[in-house]
Amino acid sequence: MNIIITYHAKIRMKQRGITNLEILHVLQYPIHIRKIHEGRREAVGLVRNRKIKIIFIHGRNYIKIITVI
Repeated sequence: MNIIITYHAKIRMKQRGITNLEILHVLQYPIHIRKIHEGRREAVGLVRNRKIKIIFIHGRNYIKIITVI
C-alpha cells in the first residue's frame, strides 16, 4: 500500500514536529478511526504521550494524508 503525503500535510508535520514514522505508527495502531465528510477519515493515536490526528483518504491501493493535527 502506497502512502501519499500531501504538501499541506508535510508543512503541518514540520510545524508540529511529527515524523513519517509517527504517522505510520498512528495509522497502524490507532486509538480510533472515524469517517468524516467527503470520504475522508480521521485516525487518532498516541505517540510518546502526544495525541496525533491524521486526516486521510483511503483508496484501493493507497492512503493519502491530507493533514496532520
